[in-house]
Amino acid sequence: MREELDYRRNELMPELIEEVKRTRAFGDLSENFEYKAAKQAQNKNRSRIRYLEGMIKSARIIDDRSAADEVGLFDKVEIYIPEDDETQVIQVVTTVRTDPRKGLISRESPFGKSVLGRRVGDVITVHVSDSYSYEAEIRSITKGRDDGSVPLMGY
Repeated sequence: MREELDYRRNELMPELIEEVKRTRAFGDLSENFEYKAAKQAQNKNRSRIRYLEGMIKSARIIDDRSAADEVGLFDKVEIYIPEDDETQVIQVVTTVRTDPRKGLISRESPFGKSVLGRRVGDVITVHVSDSYSYEAEIRSITKGRDDGSVPLMGY
């Protein structure tokens, strides 16, 4: 996050400021699409900077103390869901790296909470709501770590 913040402040922002200046010179601002696009890009960058600053300010270190045979943070887990007769591979990640469509499941989600600390062969019950839950069996665990390959979510 700090690297992205530094890039956005020190490299991208000056480029966007110059682009706004350059497009402003094209004339009538009410009909100047290039100027409007440059301002939108500048505002989007400022918004992302505020988001990153807030995330860094409120960030806390998460200590993963999972054993070699337990599901921990950044581990890939093969699960079998009997209800759907389906096998999936998910990876347990932090909330800022979540992307369920890619199998990146937050440790704070119902599934993430249910699977952390469990072992191969364990059958877990995932409580989605007061009226719905389902079972899943852990088939395999591939230990992982935060190597930076899982991107941060957008805003």
